[in-house]
Amino acid sequence: MAELRPSGAPGPAAPPAPGPSAPPAFASLFPPGLHAIYGECRRLYPDQPNPLQVTAIVKYWLGGPDPLDYVSMYRNMGSPSANIPEHWHYISFGLSDLYGDSRVHEFTGTDGPSGFGFELTFRLKRETGESAPPTWPAELMQGLARYVFQSENTFCSGDHVSWHSPLDNSESRIQHMLLTEDPQMQPVQTPFGVVTFLQIVGVCTEELHAAQQWNGQGILELLRTVPVAGGPWLITDMRRGETIFEIDPHLQERVDKGIETDGSNLSGVSAKCAWDDLSRPPEDDEDSRSICIGTQPRRLSGKDTEQIRETLRRGLEINSKPVLPPINPQRQNGFTHDRAPSRKDSLESDSSTAIIPHELIRTRQLESVHLKFNQESGALIPLCLRGRLLHGRHFTYKSITGDMAITFVSTGVEGAFATEEHPYAAHGPWLQILLTEEFVEKMLEDLEDLTSPEEFKLPKEYSWPEKKLKVSILPDVVFDSPLH
Repeated sequence: MAELRPSGAPGPAAPPAPGPSAPPAFASLFPPGLHAIYGECRRLYPDQPNPLQVTAIVKYWLGGPDPLDYVSMYRNMGSPSANIPEHWHYISFGLSDLYGDSRVHEFTGTDGPSGFGFELTFRLKRETGESAPPTWPAELMQGLARYVFQSENTFCSGDHVSWHSPLDNSESRIQHMLLTEDPQMQPVQTPFGVVTFLQIVGVCTEELHAAQQWNGQGILELLRTVPVAGGPWLITDMRRGETIFEIDPHLQERVDKGIETDGSNLSGVSAKCAWDDLSRPPEDDEDSRSICIGTQPRRLSGKDTEQIRETLRRGLEINSKPVLPPINPQRQNGFTHDRAPSRKDSLESDSSTAIIPHELIRTRQLESVHLKFNQESGALIPLCLRGRLLHGRHFTYKSITGDMAITFVSTGVEGAFATEEHPYAAHGPWLQILLTEEFVEKMLEDLEDLTSPEEFKLPKEYSWPEKKLKVSILPDVVFDSPLH
């Protein structure tokens, strides 16, 4: 639950934002991380020292549901000469470390990221006659913040978020999001680390799909060239009724050429998926997906979970020789986007008191496997094959309904435990599948109808007996059962 108030009005859990003339005693009591971000806001909006704020009544660190303590809302006049319209500018407070006393975030040093290392921003086109900013973007930002806190997955510029609903709960075509650097907010050095600002950009379904098939940065650049679709500052207009491809059909050609040349930068998704080892009966006590200790359910080990995370992050880079990070406790260096170590592995249970020790899980080669996806996840298989594997890369499906993962790898990926001799291999509940270029081309031919999923009925099954591989596209309800 939240309340709307001017940031200069006294609040129940935090003092008001100090202006340039704040008394020294007051400034010393103000949380240092919060003060540093307010300083950047004051630099950008010196004439708005007390903007309207949406404030969490019960703070997250006191048991409240909203991770963001505040969302400030500023009026930005834009720049008519540069085709930048007047708009509302929303800025979050809470993904970074505001307090420095471990009530929310662990302090990891001043040189690294503060908290998760970023705050969210959003720019919404101001409607004619609108005197106050709508507050729904604050709840949207809270929703994204909940995902970050619960999953420990951070966002990077170029990432996309599949939302599947109008962002403002209207009838708008703007139903998904891309993320990019805020064009005006500069990184801030706080006493608890560095904070950058990632801006949410509302997009249509067709634009999201293009970002998945190619890459988010490429689509963001196209959006910047179309004033009504965002323009230079990528301002979201919830009344936009056309995609950039309908506004300028030539842009689709640029996307198609980019996909052919670059492949896809999407290295993995959280999905409804599962896999079965068909080479041994399900009742076998040595099911390849787990080693059972007592009655504990199968879980990905902490090291496997971290490797999958590193795999997804590394996939954002265009490497001449893609490498899967090795399974070991050391983190890989040199990632474009990194964050502080996780406080909770997202694929482990909160009460995982008997997580299977990593060294007890042996890698097993499988003879035959059955892959299962829901319709949305299955529609991404052609992207996985054409946009990733044919470009010598890898792609991971990480289950959101169970502790399981599927990684497709090409023959050019180093560090995989699947090999050309043994193309199906499992490490606990993590399955890797190595596909040769010849087999990928064959699968793309056979899976062509997945690019138009509305044309077939579920369930749908594909099978390659000579490769001992089966793929099923199943209704969502199948993955909601305890068996998956």
